Amino acid sequence: MNDTAAEIASQPDVWLQSLALTDQAQHELIAPGERMLVLGCGTSWFVAQAIAELREEAGFGETDAVCASEFRPRRHYDRIVAVTRSGTSTEVLEALRRVPAATRTVAITAVRGEPVDDLTDTRLVLDFADERSVVQTRFPTTVLALARHAFGHDIAAVVKDGRRALEADLPADPADIDHLVYLGTGWTYGLANEAALKVREAAQAYSESYPAKDFRHGPVAVCGPRSLVWSLGDTDPDLDDVARSAGATAYRDELDPLAQLVLAQRFALASAAHRGLDPDQPRLLTRSVVLAS
Repeated sequence: MNDTAAEIASQPDVWLQSLALTDQAQHELIAPGERMLVLGCGTSWFVAQAIAELREEAGFGETDAVCASEFRPRRHYDRIVAVTRSGTSTEVLEALRRVPAATRTVAITAVRGEPVDDLTDTRLVLDFADERSVVQTRFPTTVLALARHAFGHDIAAVVKDGRRALEADLPADPADIDHLVYLGTGWTYGLANEAALKVREAAQAYSESYPAKDFRHGPVAVCGPRSLVWSLGDTDPDLDDVARSAGATAYRDELDPLAQLVLAQRFALASAAHRGLDPDQPRLLTRSVVLAS
């Protein structure tokens, strides 16, 4: 078993470990009434999208998510949360250096003693969820499991579905699929973005992601018999018929969306295996993007 596969398989157990940080997560992520910004790059940006929607949907306050490289200190925020597995990503560090001094800053990270420590007021450290792999799987899902628990979600049910996702049949044979489209709505749009990224990173495959109802507004035009259109969360079932009208395979299930992402991770690994690729050695990628100053 490669490192990436082992880390995918560990997720339900690691989600349970994260619950020990619930009090700290509630203190830093709920902050009732505060305007909050969540920053990240790549996978961490998609985690930020999901957290922002979950927090605002729960009624705790206005919450934005911004790709760290696009952060401009123009809007007022009471608190800025940076998601960074390594604590070393250049764009995240540069964004934090631009944060006004009076703004509370929080890092969600997997490693202690990295540069992000000096740029934030406090850290949520999920070192037990760190990964050997370049391609992130269990760190982002554990961040989301912890955030959801802090916001009042039933994580026991999520863990149960996570275990089911590790045993479930894949929705299609990767040999039959050249093109994947992931659809989400609300907080699962961030998951759709993350699922599509896993396929690109691990399998170098053609994948896209959209807010679910936007699928009709153009993206369906490139779908065909070797496309898999995969819905995450509570999306409109009529979109399955839209996908089938293009000749594509449509897939949805009743698992919790975080467990659906686990299944999508497994599909990315199966696609990599079909293409003869090693997901532990993704093309052109490194564990953290650290740019020359």
